[in-house]
Amino acid sequence: MSLVYNEEQQQLDDSAREFLAARSGVGEQRRLRDDKVPAGFSTDVWQEMLALGWGGIALPEEYGGLDFGFQGFAPVFDQIGRNLSASPLLSSVVLCASVIEQLGRAEQRETMLPALISGDQRLALALHAQDRFRAEDVGVSVQADGDSYLLSGNNIWVPDGVQADGWLVAGRLANGDVAVFHVPAGTTAVTVKPLQVLDSRNHARLSFDQVRVPGSARIGDGNDACQALELAVDRGTACVAAELLGTAEAMFAMTLEYLKTRTQFGVAIGSFQALQHRVSWLYVDLQLARSAVMGAFEALDSGTVSETERQQLVSLAKWKAGEAAHKISAEAVQMHGGIGVTDEYDLGLYLKRVRVAQVMLGDSDFHCERYGRMARQLSGEVAP
Repeated sequence: MSLVYNEEQQQLDDSAREFLAARSGVGEQRRLRDDKVPAGFSTDVWQEMLALGWGGIALPEEYGGLDFGFQGFAPVFDQIGRNLSASPLLSSVVLCASVIEQLGRAEQRETMLPALISGDQRLALALHAQDRFRAEDVGVSVQADGDSYLLSGNNIWVPDGVQADGWLVAGRLANGDVAVFHVPAGTTAVTVKPLQVLDSRNHARLSFDQVRVPGSARIGDGNDACQALELAVDRGTACVAAELLGTAEAMFAMTLEYLKTRTQFGVAIGSFQALQHRVSWLYVDLQLARSAVMGAFEALDSGTVSETERQQLVSLAKWKAGEAAHKISAEAVQMHGGIGVTDEYDLGLYLKRVRVAQVMLGDSDFHCERYGRMARQLSGEVAP
């Protein structure tokens, strides 16, 4: 496993760093929050991201993608975390495009993937109704009714669900299989309520009251969608881990600079050995998190890693990046003092985003449990 970016990834990292610092830095996130922009992101900046090719990083060239490989998202989401940049890249491209690529029929891939890559369509994934993520807790029940389906479910948490052009809705059929349906915005009996969350991003609660969709709305040819959803969620989880890593690195850098400039008793407080020890341990945690995240992205692109190993490495990355970001954010506030949680200081915005990202697609408890379960399977203690 490589612990540094290859040449192509480094180019993406440099490009993302320059672009996001100029067009979507922390000041832009503050403006989006203060102006109460319903979409939670700038549509102009989103179109510029797509013009840079970010929408097609991991998708095949035949659909307009770059076929770079999923590891290309690692530096992009790292920089997204560093700059607190808000966009539907995770929801529309990583999650929804992954589901369509893995599950969709040929005609669905040919029409839907180019639209997602170009930004002509923006979709969001409606997967579960639990505030604490569980992959098996699909929040919508599905009833076949002739040539159509009826979808029912309440309080489905959907990141970037407000003002989306549609949603990919995962539901459980009567036979226990999971299916995914494309539900366009404006469909009768779909209720979308904005959800106020700590990070002031675009979150929605969706409810489906016997929503009727045609048979053609089902993504795929009728097979169980669990495997495709699990891969899409693993990809999304790795991206959230990379974002957490970026936020942790930004908070660490802010704290280090503060220790160098804040003086007490006539000297910089960074000269105090007790603080040096605490910062040293934070640096160790940061490097361990980076190695875990890099390992997860490498596993997602590897043709030799089993599904069980992939899930284990992705859970390790999300857990470690989340724990590192949690620890660094807490220490950063302690070392800054009261200014660390004031609204005028950027550290508070990073802290709020970390707390939300920690629970997205599985909190630490979930990923610790899944890591242990995968480890037992790999050791042969339990059956897959």
